[in-house]
Amino acid sequence: MDRMTTETSRRVLLAAPRGYCAGVDRAVITVEKALEQYGAPVYVRKQIVHNKYVVQTLEKKGAVFVDETAEVPENAIVIFSAHGVAPVVHEEAGQRRLASIDATCPLVTKVHKEAVRYAKEDYDILLIGHEGHEEVVGTMGEAPERTHLVDGPKDVADLAVRDESKVVWLSQTTLSVDETMETVDALKERFPNLLSPPSDDICYATQNRQVAVKQISAEADLVIVVGSRNSSNAIRLVEVALQSGAGASYLVDFADECEDGWLEGVATVGVTSGASVPEILVDQVLEWLAVRGFADVQVVTSAQESIQFSLPKELRRDLRAEAAAGESA
Repeated sequence: MDRMTTETSRRVLLAAPRGYCAGVDRAVITVEKALEQYGAPVYVRKQIVHNKYVVQTLEKKGAVFVDETAEVPENAIVIFSAHGVAPVVHEEAGQRRLASIDATCPLVTKVHKEAVRYAKEDYDILLIGHEGHEEVVGTMGEAPERTHLVDGPKDVADLAVRDESKVVWLSQTTLSVDETMETVDALKERFPNLLSPPSDDICYATQNRQVAVKQISAEADLVIVVGSRNSSNAIRLVEVALQSGAGASYLVDFADECEDGWLEGVATVGVTSGASVPEILVDQVLEWLAVRGFADVQVVTSAQESIQFSLPKELRRDLRAEAAAGESA
């Protein structure tokens, strides 16, 4: 039987936590501070984070986004995105005499360091992730001769390693927790001596947002996920919503992409957002829903987040120098 959709029964379940994680917040602030410190233009290799609105907003402030380091004028400032880069990119920046600021999320840096460590210990590294994703490209670049990409359980059977007793798995930080463990289980069956990393590579924010969307999806006829289509963690939230009981789930960048037809026969709408999404975009979706009779918003909290990351060392150093100069003036 369809749930009643009278004005009084319509409600929104708003997931918490949602939106910006500490790594995204750090990366966006890095670009803003660099623009304040050095003036425009400041160049950014790739999208600083995978969100259309954030990129457009920073472009208006003077950030110039490029695909490759070769597009940055010599002696200019370049910022590396939150997704991380391979060592060869740092080398290219040095060759072009670029002043580089590394905004790689510290949790991604942790995976890079693990890849370097296990390669030095002569392990074959089985990297669970999506081919072509910037984070995967960067991590593989740390030890390309030792790293094998595993894009799901389907890739496990064809893996060939040098020594089946010396294999370790690592993962992209923004994957679905459940699907990653499914791949790990398949790898363990194929390689009984498979070593696991010291701690789970999937970041705390990705896990928390997936737990939160599971909680609201169990009661939601529809889940709207705010996020961009090139955002791995936002796409995963749609998948998790559908797997967790939501009748339907859609990914939108902006409220004007929502469709009235989605609300037919719907009593409960779940709303969440990916880790690269500013809260203003969620507010606009809530306003769109309120106009259509979904004004009752109930926040469903599954975790509290308090993690913060310091700014990149290059920027901290210059900011300290500027503060010291101001004190002596």
